[in-house]
Order: sequence, then structure tokens, then C-alpha cells
Amino acid sequence: MKFGPVPVAEVVGGILAHQVRAGEKAFRKSHALSAEDCAVLVAAGITEVTIARLEAGDIGEDRAAARLAEAAAGEGVRIDPAFTGRANLFATTGGLFVPDRAGVDAFNAVDPGLTLATLPAFKRVEPGEMIATVKIIPFAVAEAAVMSGVAALGASALKVAPFRPKRVAMLSLRLPGLKESVIDKTVKVTGERLAALGSHIVIEERLDHRQDALEAALAALDPAAFDLLIMFGAAAIADRRDIIPQAIEAAGGRIIQLGMPVDPGNLLLLAEFTGKPVIGAPGCARSPRENGFDWVLARLCADLPVTAADVRGMGVGGLLMEIISRPQPRAGEVVVPKGAEKIAALVLAAGRSTRFGPENKLLATFEDRPMLAHVLGAITESGLDPVIVVTGHEADAVRALAGPHANLCVDNPRFAEGLSTSLRAGLAAMPESVGATFVMLGDMPRVSAATLRRLMLAAAEYPATQAFVPTFEGHWGNPVLVRRALFPSLMALHGDQGARKLLEASREAVMEIPVEDAGILADFDTKAALALADQPSR
Repeated sequence: MKFGPVPVAEVVGGILAHQVRAGEKAFRKSHALSAEDCAVLVAAGITEVTIARLEAGDIGEDRAAARLAEAAAGEGVRIDPAFTGRANLFATTGGLFVPDRAGVDAFNAVDPGLTLATLPAFKRVEPGEMIATVKIIPFAVAEAAVMSGVAALGASALKVAPFRPKRVAMLSLRLPGLKESVIDKTVKVTGERLAALGSHIVIEERLDHRQDALEAALAALDPAAFDLLIMFGAAAIADRRDIIPQAIEAAGGRIIQLGMPVDPGNLLLLAEFTGKPVIGAPGCARSPRENGFDWVLARLCADLPVTAADVRGMGVGGLLMEIISRPQPRAGEVVVPKGAEKIAALVLAAGRSTRFGPENKLLATFEDRPMLAHVLGAITESGLDPVIVVTGHEADAVRALAGPHANLCVDNPRFAEGLSTSLRAGLAAMPESVGATFVMLGDMPRVSAATLRRLMLAAAEYPATQAFVPTFEGHWGNPVLVRRALFPSLMALHGDQGARKLLEASREAVMEIPVEDAGILADFDTKAALALADQPSR
């Protein structure tokens, strides 16, 4: 192809490289100039224009784009007529977009003038959605380049795999304290996910979180009655030797992959049982938010095989949101979803603090404010509601300080008998509308509002988990966040036992939330410890 400025007298048959206005007439880019056009240009006083002129062996941009788009289009794809060197490709059905990545890369390496851009692989698409575009950069390309492009694409480099109806069996495991309402919501969310993919739940069973119970349930399933099995554990699958994978193997199934490089969704299990795919759902799959479970489920519902290598290849693009259950990958505020359950703050501020001396340490000055004021300030900043403060020693002074922050101050006349009495007093006053509460210690002024919000968001993402404990450098800290199902057990504690004692004995119900906040470990039992508090945190 020739390209460059040419005298107007020689432009007939050329392709205009740029828009040109000649008096009241405008010639658009790519216009093929005729003798009449030449006369108009001359009359307008234009002596030279830039054109492209095809040579032997060249193919015009529209023809080239159309030929290449036809070569690329596979099942579930249609092509619009080429225009200005571009041919757009569209989905004809709902499903997953499946490109041949190697073929597309090879095509784009053939010639700088040939380009093919597509949606991301395995993106869910709707009928009529554009999935790719072929664009020819120059006004013409050599036929040899087009033929090489066709060869690079191979057969049907771009296709849409339609969703196929699947009959789904769903097994939910239970532990004491896991509310039926949580499982009900999980079934509802899962049903909605499946409906969007053209599938539905045909078997829904609930059983104890025990290996023998799960083995029996698997043995009782009729392989002819379902196409896909989804299992929700009452606790996260932490290891291949955990209850769900062990039960699958004991029942004759096969583990394909445990763990995936997608967050949220890391703890997904992929397996096979009686020739049918099995997903051990991560806890985040109880939420309707997108997570790794959606990626695997969509492929299976489109009859696309999912191998261990496929799962391991999901890492690029697999960071879907801020990860609350481990250190944050980037800075920024944690936003708790609207509509999340009501979470309270229960502040234990009744103790005598005898090791501190005669002064009430909660009222002692720390960084220009009473120690308790820092705790209450973080609670207010985090948006927790309601706030219940348990008073005891010097109750009037503590109540006066807490008043602007607290919805309710509860007096504990038995505070000298230990921490458990304050815990019982506060929980007894907890409104029925509260689904979970932080147990806050009044002598931990360095706990940040950001840490509270991180635990709140973790609770929203993992509605089946009963307790959340912040950790710093591997050490458990405070405050802990516990759901209402554990309130009776907390109220049964005695003496100086607090929530920590119960959670250490019930680790299967606890999710650890690593945070970058050394304040979760910092309390001040003595004046000497308080004097050292101005030193930088670890």
C-alpha cells in the first residue's frame, strides 16, 4: 500500500487518509475519491491531500476485518458488518466467553496492522453483548498477512459456552450454635446463583458436621438424581484431612484441588464423586458477593471441565476485594456492607484494677484523655450500635465519662467476683435485635476503629462463623467479636473468666483475623506499663 500526500489531480481512486472540508462539502476519512470529488477539491482551492492507494496483493480494511472476524468466530458468536476497518463480534447466547488465548496472542503477533481485542477469558456474557473486535490499523493490508492471521487463529478461536441446566444436590453441615436461619439464607443465595445460570437445587439436606454423618449422606445419594454436588461445612475446610475431604474419599470420591488463588474464595474444595463434580464451598459463598466459588460454578454449569491446573491458573485477576481475614494488600478504609446484622459493643469497665493502685486506671490519663475515653472513641468512630458499658467500681465517674458514647450503662454490683459477672450483666441487657457483639476491655486504649471495622466486615462475609479474634504477629488479641449463638455459653462462665477462655476451648468456631494493629495486645495493668505506653508500637 502506498501512503502519503498527493496532488489533487492524481487522487482519483485513492482512499482519503484524513477528513477534508472543501467549501460546504466534507469528505470523511476512508472515503474513496472519485473524479467528481477531485473537481470539488480543486474548486475549493485544495491542491494536495494525503491518500492511501492499494497495490497488488493488498486487501482493503473492511474486507480484511470481515475475513478475520469470520475466522475467529465460533459457537455462540455473530459478526456485525465491517466498517472503517473494524468488525465487532457478539454473543448470541448467555454463557461464558471462551477465547483461545494462545491463538489470540499469535494473531496479534502476525502484523502490527492486525489487532484483535477480547473480553477477559471466562467472563459471563449475555445475548447481544460484544465479546471482541477486529481492527485493521492501516487502510489495507497484504493478503499474505491476512492469511497468516487466519492460520494463527486456528478453528473457532472465540466462542461462548452456553449454560446448561444442572440439577444440584446441596448438603449443609451443622455445628451447635449455627443458626438454621444462616443455612436458610445460604440455600436462598445459592438458589439465586444457580437460577442465574439456568440451574436449580433438587436435593437439599442438613446434617451434623461429622465425617460419619457426611459419609452416610453421600452413600445415600442417588447418582442419577443430580448433576452437581455442593457442600457447605459448618467450619472452613482447613486441610485435606478435614471432615469434608476425608468423607468424600472414604465414600469413593476423589479430591481434585483444595485451595484456590482467588480472594475471597481461597478455601474452596474441588472434587469428584460418582462421576459428578463436587464443590466444597468456602465460607464466603454464603454471601451473594462475587468470589472464587462463582468462577468454578459458572464453568461447571457451562459444561467446561475444571482441573486442578485451571484452578491454580486463576491467580491473575483473582484479587476480587480487600481481604479482611489477613493483612490488607492495600491501604484504605474498610466499608461494612449496608444491611449487615446489628453488631453491638459491650464495654467491660467495672473492675477495681487493684494492680494499678488506688486510682481507677480506666480514668487515668493516657495521651491527654482518660484511658476509657480512647476505647469509647474508637467504638463511636467505627459506628457500632448499640454501645453497652458495664460499670461497677467508681460507677458514677465511669458512667459520667461513658454517657456521651453509650446507649446504656449497666451497673454490676458483683464486679469484685470477677470478669464473668460483668459479662453476664452486659449480655443480659443486650437487645434482641443484636446479632453479635464485641467484648471490649476498657483498659485497651490503642485498639483502632479500623480494626473493629475489619472484624465487622469479616462477620458480614462469613455469617456461619460464630466468633472472630484479631491477631497481631500470630498472637490472639482483643476485642473479640461473638455471635448471639455463643451468648448462653458466655453467660455460663464463672469467676475471672472472660470470652477468651471460651473461644480457646472452641477454636473450630473461631476465625482469626490478622490485623496490623499492635494495640490489640496492649493493656495496662500497672502504672509502670502506662508510663511505657508512649513508646512507639511494635
